[in-house]
Amino acid sequence: MRTCRFRRGGRERWGVVEGLEVRALTAEPWAGGLAEGPAYALSEVSLLAPAAPSKVVCVGRNYRAHARELGNEVPKEPLLFLKPSTAVIGPGGEIRLPEASKEVHHEAELAAVVGRTLTRASAAEARQAIFGWTCLDDVTARDVQRAEQHFTRAKGYDTFCPVGPVVETDLDPLDAVVTCRVNGEQRQRGSTRDMVVDPYALLAFISQIMTLLPGDLVATGTPEGVGPIRRGDWVEVEVSGIGVLKNPVV
Repeated sequence: MRTCRFRRGGRERWGVVEGLEVRALTAEPWAGGLAEGPAYALSEVSLLAPAAPSKVVCVGRNYRAHARELGNEVPKEPLLFLKPSTAVIGPGGEIRLPEASKEVHHEAELAAVVGRTLTRASAAEARQAIFGWTCLDDVTARDVQRAEQHFTRAKGYDTFCPVGPVVETDLDPLDAVVTCRVNGEQRQRGSTRDMVVDPYALLAFISQIMTLLPGDLVATGTPEGVGPIRRGDWVEVEVSGIGVLKNPVV
């Protein structure tokens, strides 16, 4: 099943995607929302971020090759950081480059969408609590990150968390391909099989620290090949089995 959030006629709704059409849901899909009303062509609606998280939890250096390309060692435990919910934008949303940074990078990632409250969970329990999977771009002001040796400002700017286009519930997160293209040129391509910590163990680890709520996003790390984006670029993040998230840079 593929779910989404969309706007039509000034109204925002949760939806279920059926081929090239979408039908509205009575509530969030992870809350058991049921399809109602007519089907609309996807071309008639504007897709929004397919989740409205209270928080976005991310992990750094979860692919060995990415850690190496930035001159870092792989952490002994997951290196966690947060993105604010105000950073989230949907498909087609503009990534706005801040004046404070001269080196902003793309980071293509697979993200888990939490389906039910998760706290102090095992990996098996975390697996059952995941509603589905989506594409995420962990946009990063690399020069700010390098100068501060900290992630909050570098990764927390408004619009620095594109998400979408849909949530796919039927996906094997242990065998997916994550790709990033800028203006059609491939920059990143990696397999989730190369993760240091798999998504289920990652969510279990996070749940020992903070409670994950329905709709929260957990980004699982980026493969090697991160690089700069500039005004006028179009960035595409693709995860096999989900689709393509495309955003302009302004």
